[in-house]
Amino acid sequence: MRRMTSVGSVAAVLLLAAGCGSSDNAARNANSVQPAGAGKPIGGAYDTGYGAGAAGSGSGSDVGSGSGKAGASAGQLSVRDIESVGSVVTDSAGMALYRFDKDTPQPPKSNCDGDCATTWPAVPADDASAAAGIDASLLGSVARTDGSKQLTLGGWPVYRYAKDTKAGEAKGEGVGGTWHALAPDGKKAVDKKQKADGNAGMGGMEMKAGTELSVADNEKLGKILVDGQWRTLYRFDKDSAWPMKFGCLGACLDTWKPAAAVDKTKVEGIAGKLVGSVKRPDGSEQLTIDCWPVYTFTGDTQPGQANGHNKQGLWFAVTAEGKKVPPTS
Repeated sequence: MRRMTSVGSVAAVLLLAAGCGSSDNAARNANSVQPAGAGKPIGGAYDTGYGAGAAGSGSGSDVGSGSGKAGASAGQLSVRDIESVGSVVTDSAGMALYRFDKDTPQPPKSNCDGDCATTWPAVPADDASAAAGIDASLLGSVARTDGSKQLTLGGWPVYRYAKDTKAGEAKGEGVGGTWHALAPDGKKAVDKKQKADGNAGMGGMEMKAGTELSVADNEKLGKILVDGQWRTLYRFDKDSAWPMKFGCLGACLDTWKPAAAVDKTKVEGIAGKLVGSVKRPDGSEQLTIDCWPVYTFTGDTQPGQANGHNKQGLWFAVTAEGKKVPPTS
């Protein structure tokens, strides 16, 4: 029995090697690289992303810590400006409301059940109403698998995030690259903010419409990778490209958001062989650059900012060649 387990472990390692064992191995393009211990929290003492001793471990104990009103009706919805996210729809208690990219608005359908619904509690449709700034005709409901009615906005099923513990927080923005705070029209609040900000901080540079990954010329750091919203991408020294492991879990993800996987036909300025993706423990697909998972930083509040570079001596912007930008003084 022990011999069989050993053989299986070797096979798993070989599968990983095929994707990321070599910098010029084209197999990384298959978007099928799996983290070691897929489906389980990994990273040892670095689960929080801030090193041993930091608050939050990513274990089940902290899920639902802010969900005291998880099953409560939304009451009168309102609009609140949350820094770095924009104008966000909140419930009557001021808690941010979210939508899930894997749901559908036409027809409305929720694809968040089981463990997902523990972290992202569905907002009941009962007694929800709209305050100024929200078109009441956009409110609706959808039947969940358990028969309950979930609130919808612009057709999108509406959720709270269990780790938002007080009014005005939006820790769920960007989680897994698929969860986003709601704008008053049912769209993503952050997208509307980015559009309103225009090209601020980008030195007049332009990005082709639809581009999901590109290179920006940063005044201090040189040419660095940015996503389709001009947000700087970072890699974390406590992650690992080989073997593939995640060091940013738990509370770390409140600050550093995994970048969503991209369509390789919508990439500019970087070799396609460097672009891939990896499945995180929560099942979401994260963008990888040269086999390193990459993230955005919530401390970057304007397009083109790179405030996360050299944070704690562990987080670094990424060059067009897939390497980390050296620390700056």
